[in-house]
Amino acid sequence: MIKNRTASFIILSIIYIVVSAVGILTYIVLPFDMWLNLLLADIVATILTFVFSLIFKNASVYDPYWSVQPIVILLAFSIFEEMSWFAILMLLVVCIWGVRLTANWAYTFYGLNCQDWRYTMLKEKTGKFYPIINFVGIHLVPTLIVYACTLPAVYIIQSDISGNAWAVVFLIISLCAVILQGTADCQMHKFKKYRKAEDKFIRNGLWKYSRHPNYLGEILMWWGIGLASVCYMQDAWYLLGGAILNTILFFCVSIPMADGRQSRKDGFNEYKKQTRMLLPIKRFKK
Repeated sequence: MIKNRTASFIILSIIYIVVSAVGILTYIVLPFDMWLNLLLADIVATILTFVFSLIFKNASVYDPYWSVQPIVILLAFSIFEEMSWFAILMLLVVCIWGVRLTANWAYTFYGLNCQDWRYTMLKEKTGKFYPIINFVGIHLVPTLIVYACTLPAVYIIQSDISGNAWAVVFLIISLCAVILQGTADCQMHKFKKYRKAEDKFIRNGLWKYSRHPNYLGEILMWWGIGLASVCYMQDAWYLLGGAILNTILFFCVSIPMADGRQSRKDGFNEYKKQTRMLLPIKRFKK
């Protein structure tokens, strides 16, 4: 197992260059409709990433995929399109989101010898079924969700349309969501760096009244992108499918897992009573 952090970054960078190249080549050679080509290319890239995760015995090889995938897809499409000013702004917002989230991952990545605690927990709980959970739950399902989240932005890039007032409002919401998420992550990093032994839960900044303000930012990011696209094609509510699935993922998987881990600490029940799940707004006693 590779323990050197720099070597691990270099290896992952090479992996994602290869995965991106294979995904783009797959899209080019497939003869189907653009949406199906993109879906199949995304799945092929995910399978290749999964293979690398098996080689290095670490499911966290997939972690950057969540934030790198949309950037690669949108930049690849933008090269061949004469984009409207609104499409350019949307591309910038998604790129800012992706770069920031990838940087946050890199800050917390210690090397290929370290794996996300959630994957280790799933491996312990599922035993011989873990290979299936690994491929479907950790790799494929997130890929399909982010693919669905990215489709509205692809639609905007490929459409020769300019922004309207509501679309701009929703795009601003997405940008604010990125700032919200980034602020929450920075506050958490600072807490972990300077916390004392008695500090079991972060209780300052956005985290004072919210247990998951970073997740709130991620959810709002894709609702903003989805609603902005629907402003142009009001009957295309299917473009909100990604935002809906992303929200379900956080409510049914990410938040319960995070709260479950926190519940092992003394005082969690009281902490939970004093905070909201997502909104950083003070909870008033009934």
